[in-house]
Amino acid sequence: MNVANVARPGLRPIRALPGRQGVEVIDQRALPHALRFETLASVEAVATAIREMWVRGAPLIGAAAAYGVALQATQDARDEALHAAGARLQASRPTAVNLAWAVQRMQRVLRATPLHERAQAAWDEADAIAEEDLRVNHALGEHGLGLLRAVAARKKDPVNVLTHCNAGWLATVGWGTATSALYQAHAAGIAVHVWVDETRPRNQGAGLTAWELGQAGVPHTVIADNAGGHLMQRGKVDLCIVGCDRVAANGDVCNKIGTYLKALAAHDCGVPFFVAMPASTLDLQLADGQRIPIEERDGRELTHVAGRSAPGEVLEVQLTPDGTAVANPAFDVTPARLVTGLITERGIVAAEPHALRRLMEERS
Repeated sequence: MNVANVARPGLRPIRALPGRQGVEVIDQRALPHALRFETLASVEAVATAIREMWVRGAPLIGAAAAYGVALQATQDARDEALHAAGARLQASRPTAVNLAWAVQRMQRVLRATPLHERAQAAWDEADAIAEEDLRVNHALGEHGLGLLRAVAARKKDPVNVLTHCNAGWLATVGWGTATSALYQAHAAGIAVHVWVDETRPRNQGAGLTAWELGQAGVPHTVIADNAGGHLMQRGKVDLCIVGCDRVAANGDVCNKIGTYLKALAAHDCGVPFFVAMPASTLDLQLADGQRIPIEERDGRELTHVAGRSAPGEVLEVQLTPDGTAVANPAFDVTPARLVTGLITERGIVAAEPHALRRLMEERS
């Protein structure tokens, strides 16, 4: 895969199958050791894929949920069935707002559509959500590219960007959010280097971000989660760019656990901290980030880790003593005061209420 192909349909992490009887997804649990595709043929299968993180990343979860509603509409498009399907999908992962946004958008369209036309309308709308995600992420990257150009103009060495978790094309329908600018900068000949947090638990940085950056030929180095502050102190990070799962009305940002600590380190070291935020990830109904529901995931994600053995077999091993108590919050909230700016499809905006309201007014 090269940079020009990061949004190529054959590489999408989700796509509708011919005949619209199912959707094909990349099973991200198998990465980076295997590229495996799975077919989802029911709303139950889509809910499972979201809950068990076959698909993950806020924009991709939204697209998957939209296709889940379309699958339901193919089987039974009555209001009661669509409502039950939407509730099932929204319960699969509560933190990322794109999931609820996509389900509610699908339901609005279908309620206004005659029953016999709903299946076709559902697939058309799900496809539209997917295509919009591609356009939004590319536009978002164009705005982020300006930040990288500005840094590159001031220095001879590569622009060093630190990111956290995976906000790449695997977390979206294409291009990614935090990585879109990186791919576009690399394609434009701007020297960039990415510090990739391993991102425990689940290691989405080490396993997913490193894999896709490597496939695209973008220079990168995987680091332990706790190394970021050290690198910032030594002047080895020019800026941080992370994704987000939900942004509250006051600009507080919810993202993968550990993001808050990176923002604190960046603030202390004077390193700009940017958040890539599609407008669909903004939740103006929540006054601040402390009201965002934080998903508590299975402790096994923390007590066990999977990796490839020397003979090439993928194995899961236990890290902790038997019976150890585990807490596994999946997300944390970074206060708006620590966010330098929000990179959106309409430009870079301040993480504050007035700017966010104007953004949504312009979007509508």
